[in-house]
Amino acid sequence: MSAADLNIPTAPPIAGARPLHSGKVRDLYEIEEGEHAGQLLMVASDRISIFDFVLDSTIPDKGEILTRMSLWWFDQLADLVPHHVLSTDVPAAVAGRAVVCERLAMWPVECVARGYLTGSGLVDYTATGEVCGVALPAGLVDGSRLPEPVFTPATKAELGEHDENVSYAAVAATIGDTAAEELRDLTLAVYSRAEALARERGIVLADTKLEFGARADGTTVLGDEVLTPDSSRFWPADAWRPGRTQPSYDKQIVRNWALSPESGWDRASGEAPPPLPAEVVERTRARYVEAYELLTGERF
Repeated sequence: MSAADLNIPTAPPIAGARPLHSGKVRDLYEIEEGEHAGQLLMVASDRISIFDFVLDSTIPDKGEILTRMSLWWFDQLADLVPHHVLSTDVPAAVAGRAVVCERLAMWPVECVARGYLTGSGLVDYTATGEVCGVALPAGLVDGSRLPEPVFTPATKAELGEHDENVSYAAVAATIGDTAAEELRDLTLAVYSRAEALARERGIVLADTKLEFGARADGTTVLGDEVLTPDSSRFWPADAWRPGRTQPSYDKQIVRNWALSPESGWDRASGEAPPPLPAEVVERTRARYVEAYELLTGERF
């Protein structure tokens, strides 16, 4: 499926930067001049995607919220693993929602840590009693807290395709035992630190997806975004009730509306969902802002 099929717009021009790639949310550029020539400019847009479609509607301030939240988390994790951000001094057109970052050799693995059972992990568990080859106790339900966090990697899918859960052994076979062990240990260390910080602030971090790359000297670096509502499941701790779908600080509001009779959209049609009503846009923005403010303690 192409970017056009997914409704992803072409990255807008930025002086002194060459567009490299447009994803569902982020645009990536190569910086062509100045101190950081040859490095990357990563811009978070206000686009929102559901069910592999980028909607015509945008969520105001979403790109800035994701960028500021990632920067906050990178600071909290700096003693565990270096990150890819070099500077927040970016062109005025993308100020507040872009970072200058290192060019890394990215590992071809989605590094997922789960502390709770839900989503694709729940689907795997229901079918096999395992998630990514990790056996779990019997009797768990949607939202159950796991005895201990587990590393449940996935393959990186092409644009428009779904990531596929794989076993740790499959990762080791692809990138080698040493690299696989390091990525697993770093993923679980980041999750443990973040889960504890979020819990102190009244938020359950159910799971998160991380991406790592390597510098030329072999140092492993945390890249992409980190611990945002787009890459993680955040649940209000006071509303956590295993055995049901949990309330969340993410785009579930949008998914629910698209699947409701109100939207008039048929998911099986192959057509993109219609534009969002203003009330759904505002409620979604409010959830992102609430998550940012609760986690960071800062006003947006």
